[in-house]
Amino acid sequence: MSGQPDSELQKVLLVEDDDGIANPLAAALGGGGYAVTRVATGREALALAHDELAAVVLDLGLPDIDGVEVCRRLHDAHPGVPVLMLTARTSEADVVVGLDAGADDYVTKPFRLAELLARLRALVRRAQSSQGAPVEEEYAAMDVRVDVAARRAWRGDHELDLTPKEFDLLAMLVRQAGTVVTREDIMREVWETNWFGSTKTVDMHVSWLRRKLGDDASAPKYLTTVRGVGLRFETDS
Repeated sequence: MSGQPDSELQKVLLVEDDDGIANPLAAALGGGGYAVTRVATGREALALAHDELAAVVLDLGLPDIDGVEVCRRLHDAHPGVPVLMLTARTSEADVVVGLDAGADDYVTKPFRLAELLARLRALVRRAQSSQGAPVEEEYAAMDVRVDVAARRAWRGDHELDLTPKEFDLLAMLVRQAGTVVTREDIMREVWETNWFGSTKTVDMHVSWLRRKLGDDASAPKYLTTVRGVGLRFETDS
């Protein structure tokens, strides 16, 4: 248990209506050095959310407002606060809907507490890093341009509406355009974790990014999957 006063701990908002899940999870988060506020409804979450939160851990199955809608509103009001969603919805479509609403990562139920804490630590580190000193970098490939300092991206004259993780993924791939980037390297840089299990999280973000770029997975113009290796952002040549 951390010896720091609560005022100095990183604050996490836990939104979960099931006591059987919320109580041990809140205890694990507290033991991990976070100051936890637990609520059971979407309305409470929206009322208590603020920009100083280190993260929100959000169950999608809430009793009042659908968790996807809560996620969307949280992202719109507090875009710098990462959201880790908890979901029993395991289909690809359901996961993509959650990511599309602004979630940065997801954990499916039932989950291991150690895995959830590792995912959360990676999200918090990444968010804090992005809020540090400005990075004066800009990358371009094909008709896609990424301004890292401003955290903005365009396809031609159209600005892309990207969540934080989608932006980080696109920036990494455009920066290394023409070369194959492994899923493990993506997990290490974008999620800041050495990940040796499933890379479905990467695949979901790639699927969403393709959709926003207007790319066709069966005949990609921008993002090519190199089977058994990783991903390549194409160049003009």
